[in-house]
Amino acid sequence: MAYFIGIVIALAVSLSATLIGFDKDRAFYPTVLTVIASYYVLFAVMGGSIETVLLELAGMFAFMGVAALGFKRNLWFVVAALFVHGIFDVFHGHWVSNPGVPVWWPMFCLSYDFAAAVYLSWLLRRSRIAVNS
Repeated sequence: MAYFIGIVIALAVSLSATLIGFDKDRAFYPTVLTVIASYYVLFAVMGGSIETVLLELAGMFAFMGVAALGFKRNLWFVVAALFVHGIFDVFHGHWVSNPGVPVWWPMFCLSYDFAAAVYLSWLLRRSRIAVNS
């Protein structure tokens, strides 16, 4: 169920962004990537571990760096980072002990990340958003 809900929500957000016009701004998907990356930090705060917060901040800043690079240079970096974040979701629990992460989160986030990456790549291929700044 978590996979299905992740895909549905990603498509609802992406399609809404297109219909409203939010994604005409090149900053939209880099911002989405930044927000996605911040959730593990939130879960670490909920779990109450400063060490885990610091580890999760490192991951968040790495994805934020790619989001900034994608915004400044080429949005294909954001597509790649969304896919990588989905893979990161699969292995996250093996690398970081974060008790604040809900059991269903990795499946949900993986499917959200992949669906958002596919949608953004479709937008870029159809030239609905400028690839380069």
